[in-house]
Amino acid sequence: MRIGPQGQSASYERQTHLRFQGLARRSKAGSQPQSPGASQRDPLMKAILYPFLVLAACGLALSIGAHCMALAEAVIPGGKLVWGLHIGIFVVWLPAVWVSYRLTRHSNQKDFWKVALAGCPLWMRRGLYGLFGYAALNFILFITTPGRAKQTGVAPPAEVRGFSGHWMVFYGAAFATLYSAIHAPYLFDERRCPQGHAVSPIARFCPECGHEFSNEHGNA
Repeated sequence: MRIGPQGQSASYERQTHLRFQGLARRSKAGSQPQSPGASQRDPLMKAILYPFLVLAACGLALSIGAHCMALAEAVIPGGKLVWGLHIGIFVVWLPAVWVSYRLTRHSNQKDFWKVALAGCPLWMRRGLYGLFGYAALNFILFITTPGRAKQTGVAPPAEVRGFSGHWMVFYGAAFATLYSAIHAPYLFDERRCPQGHAVSPIARFCPECGHEFSNEHGNA
């Protein structure tokens, strides 16, 4: 029985998810190798990232609220204060970019989100991907819908609807990335094959020597 491309993709995603669950269990049990100073680093990392995680969650909630009110053409509470969500993006996005860089430094570009979101539950990853698609559709409808110039005020619903789609994506991506880093700090540690080559946390083969990791459940 042949499995189609979609079935193969779903199967690989499940295998990757189970591999990281195994890594997490072994890390908590103490059998996962840790770099020197990891035990001191993890609490400090969480203490630094948690405030940004909370800010990202608040920004995402406010963006969703503003978007829903804009769709209903309701008056946005606070008027022009809603545009402050532009600034909030930079506050949470800078640490999210740094975290994603550290997590994906040995990964291929095509695996960027797989690695950056490796510490997230499956529903969160799928929700973020769905948010990407919705934001793209929302932007297309925003630029192709006539009558935007007729709306006035400090926060026209059409303008808020257009921008809030981007707000949701940026805050959502920042939240998921920071969540991944906080709940899977072992992903910051370098993973190497027996030959000492640095590889991606989700790699099945070493790109340098071809060593296979699949039978080792993610351990080098």
